[in-house]
Amino acid sequence: MTGWIDLNADLGEDPLEETRDIALMTHISSCNIACGGHAGDDASMTRMLIAAREAGVAAGAHPSYPDRAGFGRTSLAMPLPDLIESLLAQVRALVRVANGLAIPLTHIKPHGMLYNDLADRADMAGPVAAALHMAFPTLALVGLAHGAFEQAARDAGARFIAEGFVDRGYTPARRLVPRSQPGALIAGDEARAAQALAIATGQPLTASDGSLIHVVAHSLCIHSDSPGSEQTALRIARVMASKGISIKAPGEMPDDPADLLRR
Repeated sequence: MTGWIDLNADLGEDPLEETRDIALMTHISSCNIACGGHAGDDASMTRMLIAAREAGVAAGAHPSYPDRAGFGRTSLAMPLPDLIESLLAQVRALVRVANGLAIPLTHIKPHGMLYNDLADRADMAGPVAAALHMAFPTLALVGLAHGAFEQAARDAGARFIAEGFVDRGYTPARRLVPRSQPGALIAGDEARAAQALAIATGQPLTASDGSLIHVVAHSLCIHSDSPGSEQTALRIARVMASKGISIKAPGEMPDDPADLLRR
């Protein structure tokens, strides 16, 4: 078997964990950098961008609900135009820093509850995808595989990178198990690597109710704040290599999902 898969992580979210974030870049192919909504500032963005360039990791923006106090993990009841303007401002902030460093950006991945809301709410996903693509037409949009944001991005004419998770449980509807519920987090390198390989090779996953589901994704996310994330990323890279699957950034992979793996 030969194929490609992206391995990404959300970085620059905790100034006390930047050493961990930089170490994790050794094993991933793309990263999503917090740009002010839930975490991050010019200084942290600068450090993460430079580290990504040195590691050969593709960098993207990680905007969220403007909710630093709650780390973007709660839905905000705010007018959609105001939310869109906040998201555009967050991405522009990272674009400005990246341009100053002559570092190209490749994608935009929403964070936290915004990510989940865009997967579930077509009324929100459509306008957000259209606005992001109009403002940043060269950047791909990243979101939950099989969610509303996927169709919204395609309707807007944007390239969409469907994402699966190696350290989170799934519901039968192919949504992430809420963090407040049992089975939300997958612990241990072996279990995480097994889920990563299953997604990459089109094998079924066991959902929270015991049923089998398939998640079709171009990119795999490992949360940097999951215990042992660096070791897990290394384990995943080794498992993929043993199966002839390369870890590559989104821009290096084929656009057609059918070409993700060539068996």
